Amino acid sequence: MNTRCCATAILLVSGSAFAADPVVLLGANPIGVWLIIFGLGFLIAEAALPNYGVMGLGGIVMFVIGAVILTNTEVPVPMMLGLGLVSGLLLVFLLVRALKTRPRHAVSGDAGLLGSVTAITTVQPGDARNGWVQLQGERWQVLSATPLQTGQSVRVVARKGLLLQVAAADAAPLGE
Repeated sequence: MNTRCCATAILLVSGSAFAADPVVLLGANPIGVWLIIFGLGFLIAEAALPNYGVMGLGGIVMFVIGAVILTNTEVPVPMMLGLGLVSGLLLVFLLVRALKTRPRHAVSGDAGLLGSVTAITTVQPGDARNGWVQLQGERWQVLSATPLQTGQSVRVVARKGLLLQVAAADAAPLGE
């Protein structure tokens, strides 16, 4: 998702309160106006920075407080609450999208190796419990409690240094 698009959408939606009646800014309380401006800035920063809602929540709070301060002017209360609600919904949407992009499982290191299934490429002559596999772009030496055959599918159950301990892929993984 393009963050510039999100920032532009937030700016357009939030700025529509003043676009409706530009005279409101002339007689408005400057603290309320500054809170709204800072709130918009925080919402735009939330769209551009990976902080998962902290700045966006602060921006919504500042925006709504600034709008409440401006209630003595002629800005209608439903418009202020509606803009706060739209900003909040947009923040929730952005948070959900950001959390969906997070990785679900480890893909490297021991966590990425354990449980992987691969085929035996070579069995060591003289010892059918030792062999070699190709896994994650690397060639690993493997050791099994049972004899291995070339082409047999095995599951990685442990790693000890540069040696992988494997079991037949049709056997139940450890912990089950």
